[in-house]
Amino acid sequence: MFPSISSYKQSKKITTVGFYNVENLFDTEDDPKTFDDDFTSEGKNRWNYKRYKIKIKKLGSVISQLGMNRSKYPPAIVGLVEVENAKVVSDLVNFTNLKKHHYDFVHYDSPDDRGIDVALLYNKQFFELLGSEHFPLYLEDERGKRDYTRDVLVVYGNLNGELVHIIVNHWPSRREGTEESEYKRIEAAKLARTIVEVIEAKHYDAKIIIMGDFNDDPTSKSIKTLVSDNFYNPMEKMLDREKTGSLTYNKKWNLFDQIIFSKNFLEKEDGKMYFKHAEIFNKKWLKVIKGKLKGSPFRTYIGPWYQGGFSDHFPVYAFLKKKD
Repeated sequence: MFPSISSYKQSKKITTVGFYNVENLFDTEDDPKTFDDDFTSEGKNRWNYKRYKIKIKKLGSVISQLGMNRSKYPPAIVGLVEVENAKVVSDLVNFTNLKKHHYDFVHYDSPDDRGIDVALLYNKQFFELLGSEHFPLYLEDERGKRDYTRDVLVVYGNLNGELVHIIVNHWPSRREGTEESEYKRIEAAKLARTIVEVIEAKHYDAKIIIMGDFNDDPTSKSIKTLVSDNFYNPMEKMLDREKTGSLTYNKKWNLFDQIIFSKNFLEKEDGKMYFKHAEIFNKKWLKVIKGKLKGSPFRTYIGPWYQGGFSDHFPVYAFLKKKD
């Protein structure tokens, strides 16, 4: 049984915040409004209830272990992307590995063509939800037609008694080519910057955490557009394209999954949380163990072939410590 909030404040000094691209967490039902047909029993992936429950179980196991190497508790907040709807998020937080940890969630439907959304899990023992909003990203393709993608999710509340704003992102992919699609991610970065400016206008010296699958590395132009002088990106030093990242493409590592902090998280004030350390959760059991993809994230599918893995991304997480 988890402690009360009062005993938590007295005993817990390290808080974990995480982010996870859970790779196509779809239910088994066909949504006529989206292109989710592949993830039905009749679709090319032959997606069914058994496979769905296996994925829910595996994702719950991963999330429950984030940060446990330094903290006795699972993460206080976890951003998620590639979730189909509120139902799949509800099934995730109510499965065995997470249900006992008092999680709730924030989710809005996005206009994405495939029907995938972003969400935020939060542990009610450690995070008091005060409110949330979602912001659409307006893009046009080369023909001037609306290009529908994921909304940006903003959640604010008291984390360890401090007001924190969390911005969860899933920026447009590189499917059309890195350079060809770069402008879309730059527009997403501009939207996130606008959201930051609105928050800062309302709350002087606001503590802000920006997390997401940005589909760009920490050194990319879009991320540099987002991360101004008043933000710190701990992931920038972590990318090694030959050895490690959060996902692979053509045997090279990328670190698209990032958690970025306003620089006031670097200040060590009495009774306040400050940034301590960030990591990639890349345990051996999350990796492909043999073949040409050895060492890469053990995913659910490779093309249409079911693998029974977790996700094509490793989760990332960071520790916040409270100064006595």
